[in-house]
Amino acid sequence: MTGAKRRRAGAAPGAACPLCGAASAEPFAPFCSSRCADRDLANWLGGKYAIPAADDDEDGIEEEGAGTGDPGAPTGGGIR
Repeated sequence: MTGAKRRRAGAAPGAACPLCGAASAEPFAPFCSSRCADRDLANWLGGKYAIPAADDDEDGIEEEGAGTGDPGAPTGGGIR
């Protein structure tokens, strides 16, 4: 890309701001303004966005110390 300005990831031309729906602006892409970019950051830092955790209990493998009441206790099978 010689002489061409590189576009940031997510900055599709004519894309809408994910928060307010206004047209995105190049310096704040994918947002329309620094206000929306700051609001999005505040949402992340405030815990409003979360990725749900999956339960690993489905595989049938017990975690270390499971069932002993002591979370650091070994599950057995080791040399004592």
